[in-house]
Amino acid sequence: MDFRQLGLDPRVLRAVDEAGYTEPTPIQAAAIPVILSGKDLIGIAQTGTGKTAAFTLPLLTRLATGHSSPGHIRVLILAPTRELVVQIHENVRDYAQFLSLSVATVFGGVGEKPQIEALRRGADIIIATPGRLLDLMARRYGNFSGIQHLVLDEADRMLDMGFLPSIRDVVRQLPKRRQTLLFSATLSREIEAVTREFQQTPQSVEIGRRSNPAESVAQSVYEVPRHLKPALLLQLLLDPAMEMVLVFTRMKHGADRIARRLEQTGIRTATLHSNRSQNQRLRALSEFKGGVVRVLVATDIAARGIDVDGISHVVNFDFPPAPEDYVHRIGRTGRANAVGDAISLVSPDEFNDLRALERFINRALPRKRLEGFNYSAAAPAMSPDSRRESGDSGGRGGGRGGGPGRGSRGPGPATNRGPRPQGGGGNNGGNSGSNGGGGAGGGSSRGGTFRPRRFR
Repeated sequence: MDFRQLGLDPRVLRAVDEAGYTEPTPIQAAAIPVILSGKDLIGIAQTGTGKTAAFTLPLLTRLATGHSSPGHIRVLILAPTRELVVQIHENVRDYAQFLSLSVATVFGGVGEKPQIEALRRGADIIIATPGRLLDLMARRYGNFSGIQHLVLDEADRMLDMGFLPSIRDVVRQLPKRRQTLLFSATLSREIEAVTREFQQTPQSVEIGRRSNPAESVAQSVYEVPRHLKPALLLQLLLDPAMEMVLVFTRMKHGADRIARRLEQTGIRTATLHSNRSQNQRLRALSEFKGGVVRVLVATDIAARGIDVDGISHVVNFDFPPAPEDYVHRIGRTGRANAVGDAISLVSPDEFNDLRALERFINRALPRKRLEGFNYSAAAPAMSPDSRRESGDSGGRGGGRGGGPGRGSRGPGPATNRGPRPQGGGGNNGGNSGSNGGGGAGGGSSRGGTFRPRRFR
């Protein structure tokens, strides 16, 4: 199927063509006609299959053929984290480059003044985390009476027990007559039932097995004592094929500790977690995308918001206790049918979590052993302070959080690496999502509106 068969606006098709995209992914082919028809939709598909474009392209088409009122907002897109808001904004900016539309972003971690000004002016599209948006709405900023379309991206996270009250408060202030779209890589039957209060006779589109990891990701497990995980990670990174690596830890202090150790061995590393300021987080992502650093160590705050071309490997340094988080973590590689690798370092205290995941995906993950590595080495002696620090990544703490490569082409964020892989979904939970916050556009921490421009 060709994009031209989907009924998109010629100016949107021009942006698609200029990006070098060829044919839509299955979720795009199924969802775009439904959205163009004006029906409510629940869209479920694996991470990295192009869900962002699946709702962005048809919404831009509908905006292009409609009429806007000064000071009003026509589309509201809610996402759980700052990183995902920025990612969606980048996609909208690229797909809207030939349209005269205004877009503003609202999320936490930066000053609110630019967002307040943008809401006062009005915008065709607002992309926001719920916490800051709700705060600004309570203070009477923004005219939401003209909302025509509401999108909940990463609906499973948005509608879990932590976000549902905020979402309800926001939706109560929107017009009842609107189109509501929910997209996610995972969506339980229980959460799906909750969405019915926001939608009118929605149509469901489900691509692939619910909650399954992307088939393009090769998954493997290294069973290793916890105290040997850092040494094993260093040995694995000696492989030159691990050229762009995203490492997940359970706790932010564990992320910092691993990054320090990697830097001491000469491996350029950045960190991404909730203790980092918004500018630090943006800089870490920029350096990772640009190849300045080889390894990005992150907590689950990044699992549902990182959309970076060319991630070769995802490493679960700490195995996630929730199977859904595993799915989103490894979805950062192997995007859009490209080849990717997911490696999990699993210590004995995590075996139950591993078995729970294997039941969840209905198959066992292959076990591997690194040749020449001493799996029976004794733990190094540690001072009391070191033992306390070590507990940061080894404990059961850590809330659930919030997530290209080389392969077929299609909608995705702009890069300077030539034609881009299809995709651009993912989402990322964590405290930052519910806290909401200031606007940012195109990687900027200032937020506000933008004028459509050409692809980079």
